[in-house]
Amino acid sequence: MTAPRIAYAGMTHLGVCSAIAAASKGFLTIGFSPDRDLIAALACGQLPVVEPALDDLNRRSSKLIRFSADANELASCDVIYVAPDVPTDAAGTSNLAPIDAMLDVVHAHARADAVVVILSQVTPGFTRSRRRPDRQLYYQVETLIFGRAVERATKPERFIIGCADPSLPLPKPIDTYLKAFNCPILAMRYESAELAKIAINCCLVASVSTSNTLAELCENIGADWSEIVPALRLDRRIGPYAYLSPGLGIAGGNLERDLATVVSLGDSHGTDVGVVRAWQANSRHRCEWALRTLHASVLGNVRDPRLALLGLAYKEDTHSTKNSPALALLAALAPYVMTVFDPVVAPQAEWHPRLHRAADALDACRDADALIIMTPWPEFKELKPRDIAATLRGKIVLDPFVCLDRAACREAGLSHHVLGAPALPST
Repeated sequence: MTAPRIAYAGMTHLGVCSAIAAASKGFLTIGFSPDRDLIAALACGQLPVVEPALDDLNRRSSKLIRFSADANELASCDVIYVAPDVPTDAAGTSNLAPIDAMLDVVHAHARADAVVVILSQVTPGFTRSRRRPDRQLYYQVETLIFGRAVERATKPERFIIGCADPSLPLPKPIDTYLKAFNCPILAMRYESAELAKIAINCCLVASVSTSNTLAELCENIGADWSEIVPALRLDRRIGPYAYLSPGLGIAGGNLERDLATVVSLGDSHGTDVGVVRAWQANSRHRCEWALRTLHASVLGNVRDPRLALLGLAYKEDTHSTKNSPALALLAALAPYVMTVFDPVVAPQAEWHPRLHRAADALDACRDADALIIMTPWPEFKELKPRDIAATLRGKIVLDPFVCLDRAACREAGLSHHVLGAPALPST
């Protein structure tokens, strides 16, 4: 058969990145959204998401991808992915209404022989409940990661496909499309695929929570977590790719959503989910590391302190601030003057009553009593501790992800606080 035509319905982070990846593999691709303003911007190369290398990949693939607000164009496609992002509330509860709305549009315009694939994250049981006798409906696990979406979309580790009957071969159009990525294809029943994504994220959270707990012990007993990690990576039961870096709790929305789903399912079916609730509690506790450290080192010692904060995105290489520890910290520091800088995210006045936007990282440090680096953007790692020391009024630096060289901070007279190791006192 000729190469199948592919469509992605829903031009948010998931749909945009996935559609551009499809075009980069040589497939004629349509990126659909009913939002005409969004489509007009996409057609001009203005992407609504920030991802390393995505703009370049879009330019190189532009001859094979068309962005459209006309749902009738879906009729020309052999495989149609339903791919809007799933909004979640503060508790991690998913709102699946946008998925149903987009699925209705796709069903109304797709050919009868088209393969429809739900790519958005849904709760177990969702796909089977949306089956129709006149449609070929599948579910595919999405595994994009903010900040690494191009890599994950173009070089996937594997495809996990949920099927009504996994013993049957996949339809030729989707089989041809998936095989172009040269990775394993794992077919399983709908519910297994829907739970597989949650299972992956739960294993990641377990690793992160363990690292956070032990890293906090290191901070208090004189050990250094960074010295322990190499020993763990050499253990075959843990391995070189394990998530072992301590962090400021879980953020971004996706992991929180999956934990909330497991708790809800467990409570509904009488399954013990106490360990999952413990992970949630650990995340909330670790998110407050910066606030606790500031209270101990600055807020109780300096009258009306001025604070500098670098980084607002929940992690580097993304524009997303969903459940960002930096925004939570800003809310907790409402009484104090805050000067902030992020290379991608523009600060909003409603985030803090005494907020000032700096021109750059060093400008944020000017006359501040403490510096807090909440997002490890690459450019922050280029900062020289001696320049920071010359710009700050105080000597306290909270650097949870160790952007700055610790020895250089000591030499510059800075009191350097990091995750996983005791603070280096200023000299």
